[in-house]
Amino acid sequence: MRECYWPDSAVNLSWYRGSGPGFVDASARMAGRGDASVHRLSPPVVRIAADRAFAELPAAIEVRTELDGVAVDLVSYTRIVHRLERRAGRWAIARLDCVYERDTIAPVLPGTPVPLTARDLAPYRAPYAILAWHLDRRGYPVSGELLGDDRPEQTAAFYDHTLKWLAG
Repeated sequence: MRECYWPDSAVNLSWYRGSGPGFVDASARMAGRGDASVHRLSPPVVRIAADRAFAELPAAIEVRTELDGVAVDLVSYTRIVHRLERRAGRWAIARLDCVYERDTIAPVLPGTPVPLTARDLAPYRAPYAILAWHLDRRGYPVSGELLGDDRPEQTAAFYDHTLKWLAG
């Protein structure tokens, strides 16, 4: 995974902000704590301009966890946005961002009440409230300033900036 990122790359997502190599290290530590998720990725949209590329792929981040003795499945829907650069003939990620859409939580056993209230989620923004709540409980602070569909002007500016970067 480390080879996928340039040393000076940047990663900005729910539980991590920093360099690509740092993200690889943090991911290993997270897995070592038993915090795992499955990322179901849809086909990407890729635009290439000379030695730069923009790749966006819709994703469902799935987490099975336990909440006060109730097994639940949390799913966070996001668009993962990569900026890639070709340097010395090799492509790697220069920047990774996520645009959060929405999330859900459901009991593994249908009909079981999920012990989660609106009050629990109130401190978090709607596109990633459940994910942020879960990560916060696990000791991973989440920024309230992530890209999300609830802030269309900010998201549009991000895409505009990304496409200008792509054009050079």
